[in-house]
Amino acid sequence: MSEPVTVSLDNLHLLAAALLSAERGWPVIPLHPGAKRPSGHPERDCPRSGRCAGGHRTPEQRATTNPDLIHAAWANRPYNVGIATGPAGLLVVDLDVPKPQEQEGAPDGATTFNALCERAGQPFPLTYRVRTPSGGQHLYFTTPPGARLKCTVKKLGPHIDTRAWGGYVVAAGSTTPQGAYEVAEAAVVAPLPGWLADLLTEPAKPAHPPALAPVRDGTKAARTALERECAVVAAATEGGDKGRNNTLHESACKVARFVAWGHIPRHTVEEAIQAAGESTGLSAAECRTTIRSAMEWILAHATPREAA
Repeated sequence: MSEPVTVSLDNLHLLAAALLSAERGWPVIPLHPGAKRPSGHPERDCPRSGRCAGGHRTPEQRATTNPDLIHAAWANRPYNVGIATGPAGLLVVDLDVPKPQEQEGAPDGATTFNALCERAGQPFPLTYRVRTPSGGQHLYFTTPPGARLKCTVKKLGPHIDTRAWGGYVVAAGSTTPQGAYEVAEAAVVAPLPGWLADLLTEPAKPAHPPALAPVRDGTKAARTALERECAVVAAATEGGDKGRNNTLHESACKVARFVAWGHIPRHTVEEAIQAAGESTGLSAAECRTTIRSAMEWILAHATPREAA
């Protein structure tokens, strides 16, 4: 039996938060006191000894539910508590608030997420919820058996990120100079709703982009432009989601002028470019938003055909 570890009174509440998470089966990592960054060495400074004898171990790999290791870690320093979401079988939806420099009246993450729920015909989920120092919220969900969802940034909408495999969240009981992470809803952690899992699941990428149905509407120039830009979008593989989304926006703008000139129906363009965008792995919702944004701007500012 291991020797008991003496913990300072200042660290007791953080130790309790770490042990509570571990009791729930959520592996924890120590975060720098008063901060959100994991403690420990980065890979470039790894000594390749101790727990890293077999190679550098990431914070996710170092996360533990072992009470002895937790007591030892929090014995002398008031570490904040991080929960490794992937190993914990959790997906946490991070609903943030707009930054001070953003446009006044911009919707926060909670408002956007509530709109997603309404569009799906579902209520705002009742689940374990943590209030962040900035005024945001963390919604905790258990992931479906066998699922290995990744972290996302703004995939669901502005000011909405998710934490799953490859990430972590700051646990309730931790504090930063902005304030404390506090339990806002002490409910049982709910299973991830199916509609939300569908939005977050990466579609299987086809070996070849799907062939687009021939376009029979509009002029020859419009058809040629649409086919060319759909091919450009489908071939976009560089720059991650942001790069593919930028390509989608540029191509949509190029073809939208033909819609403005009355040479091809809007729905024909939107459907074809939507299919090309989704073939690269972008979500249907993200494609729709980007295409509509490009279309509306061009329709409002397009140069007349005779002046182009």
